[in-house]
Amino acid sequence: MSGLGRLERVELRDEWPSEAQHFTPWLAQEDNLRLLGEALSIDLELEAQERSVGPFRADILCKDTANGNWVLVENQLERTDHTHLGQLITYAAGLQAVTIVWVASRFAEEHRAACDWLNEVTDEKIRVFGLEVELWRIGASPAAPKFNVVCKPNNWSKSVASAKRGLEGGSAGSILEMQRNYWTAFEELLASSSTPINPVSPPAQSWVAHGIGRTGVGLNLAMNTKENYARVEIYFSGSHAKSNYAQIEQRKAEVEASLGEPLHWQPLPQKKDCRISLALTNIDLTDEDDWPRQHQWLVEKMTSFYHVFRPLVLSLKRDIAAPVGNDESRT
Repeated sequence: MSGLGRLERVELRDEWPSEAQHFTPWLAQEDNLRLLGEALSIDLELEAQERSVGPFRADILCKDTANGNWVLVENQLERTDHTHLGQLITYAAGLQAVTIVWVASRFAEEHRAACDWLNEVTDEKIRVFGLEVELWRIGASPAAPKFNVVCKPNNWSKSVASAKRGLEGGSAGSILEMQRNYWTAFEELLASSSTPINPVSPPAQSWVAHGIGRTGVGLNLAMNTKENYARVEIYFSGSHAKSNYAQIEQRKAEVEASLGEPLHWQPLPQKKDCRISLALTNIDLTDEDDWPRQHQWLVEKMTSFYHVFRPLVLSLKRDIAAPVGNDESRT
């Protein structure tokens, strides 16, 4: 076993002397936010640094690109303390839907327990993550960061509780259960596959959203039990939906050549949102024996969509005026 290096721990303050001047700007860089997002299984887009939230200022403010919800990042280069815990509770109380990420060099047991408690007593709109950050190097190599998740929300139990509150029993309840089971099996396959796409908590609904790098653009999946199809789609929503769609539609020939097949381009002129999709048709979504085949197709097409569309999505210009139409009901 000669020739192997030895991992050595690096003191955080050796690399980042100051939280505000060094660590926060480093973490806010795109590549480093992506590293944090990989640990969280969330696709993050930076909104601002040192942004006011009520009486406090969040170190880093992001959007979860899969759903557009706020992600607040608070960081410490020291052991967790009561002051930061109080700020997190204030954030949770003041925002309707938020993911709170607390990064520290070490988590005190009482603060880990407090985060677990917050995840238990809040609904699915509030999520709290606790992470410890470390630095390691081999020999004279540059120090490499590592994020260790020490506490996280139990999204499964929250999504189940939400589904039960919404529609319980009868045929509607059976459909919700089937949808959640279908997406659960899909997300498990996605997590075990060689793909850059982060799995998400499986919902009890006909569609599931994943991020692709920008708020308002989703890499989504949808099912339709009446028309017997499942589809992969790039879904455009929000005030920039029309302009974002138009910019990518200009690259239609390039996109379809890269994917090797035609897509369904839907500008939906009478509605606010747009989509670009590819469907697997004539399937029985209730046939669990056929789910592996369906899910494998979805993983393969979704991964291809990610590689082809992500560079285009990241290059979208947001200064183009976007017309606004009526809200769309997803079908």
